[in-house]
Amino acid sequence: MVRQDGRLPEEKRPATIETDFVHTAYGSCLIATGNTRVICTASVEETVPPFLRDKGQGWVTAEYAMLPASTAQRKKRDGIHKDGRGVEIQRLIGRALRQAVDLKALGERTITLDCDVLEADGGTRTASITGAMVALTCAVDRLIREGKLMISPIVHQVAAISAGLVDDQPCLDLCYAEDSGAQVDMNFVMNERREFIELQGTGEGRAFSNEELNTLMSFGMKGIAELQQLQREALGDRARHIAPKPLLLAATGNENKLRELREMFRDYYTVVPMTAAGFYGPIDENASTFAGNAVIKAEAVCAATGLPAIADDSGLSVDALDGEPGVLSARYSGEHGNDEANNDLLLRRMEGREERSAVFECALALKLPGQDTIVTEGRCPGTILHARRGTGGFGYDPLFLYEPMGKTYAEMNDQEKNEISHRSRAAEKMREVMRRMAQAKE
Repeated sequence: MVRQDGRLPEEKRPATIETDFVHTAYGSCLIATGNTRVICTASVEETVPPFLRDKGQGWVTAEYAMLPASTAQRKKRDGIHKDGRGVEIQRLIGRALRQAVDLKALGERTITLDCDVLEADGGTRTASITGAMVALTCAVDRLIREGKLMISPIVHQVAAISAGLVDDQPCLDLCYAEDSGAQVDMNFVMNERREFIELQGTGEGRAFSNEELNTLMSFGMKGIAELQQLQREALGDRARHIAPKPLLLAATGNENKLRELREMFRDYYTVVPMTAAGFYGPIDENASTFAGNAVIKAEAVCAATGLPAIADDSGLSVDALDGEPGVLSARYSGEHGNDEANNDLLLRRMEGREERSAVFECALALKLPGQDTIVTEGRCPGTILHARRGTGGFGYDPLFLYEPMGKTYAEMNDQEKNEISHRSRAAEKMREVMRRMAQAKE
């Protein structure tokens, strides 16, 4: 069977999701599935309904409306009392999206998802659920960026799609013409585990068999998998907020190190700065080795917050300077974190010296509550140049030449640097530790 729009029975309609469609909302998108278009927005209130006050949890709810020109014949606006269909659909949207969120982790705040249908050509409720998931994720991203949440409370990815029997043929994602004459109408709401959140099936024109049900379910699962991929593509980097990995505090205030640590350990942890847990230091780094200082930092953050912590201590050791600047790398010139002054001092100390060999060293310390601190180390050999090269990186990167690539750290892109750097070598050893830990839990 080829359908009136040329699709095969198991094909969903072409779909697009445009995020940040409403700039005044905490999160928003415009979702289009065929000719059905819905604006989904997420609003945040720092309060909860009366029945949830002082219970330490949040709330997710929804409202749904069809705009007057969303159908061929003008639809009257909802007054004080919504029509029964609209109430049914908004309750469905709210139920579905609450399944996506750990309400205790959300805290005592309410996220309201408004779904307004611009154009209706079948499947408005399923499109609303799929789009509301994206708007919800965008809102959570903003809450995290504003420091109101430390980690995402989204525990599942939710999407929805319709299916039905049209002229005795199982079909996916019915348009209005198909839906209005369907013998059987079904709606699927599922999470990323292919678990059902809502399964609605009605024999409008006739009863349906177990075999037909299985076919429709197979079509539905396929369509939802495709929609969830579309959701992630639309969200881009914000998709990391969906079912995030366990929390790991980075004992650093250096944004560059934080970015690298996030990339290196994203398969095992959600890495956030220690300040997200309210820890600002100071930490007395008084050890004589990189490993010693890394341990001090990781243990201090873990003890203060009760959360897992990872710390990096790294620096440059120059052979001609008997290992300087070493553990003093970040404050070589006397002012902590002044990269320009540190590089200038290093160049002055190296004037007239022919021996230019050096090594970048890194120690990573992982401290989990109630467990011994784990330390891994990495080294990368190189040469100190006579002048800066490159505009990327940080610290001594513009002066450190990695000869096998013929580039300084500052001339490498992130991928190149993360393949060979001292930090990446220490991180690879730490990832192996994390892999073993994850396997032991299984």
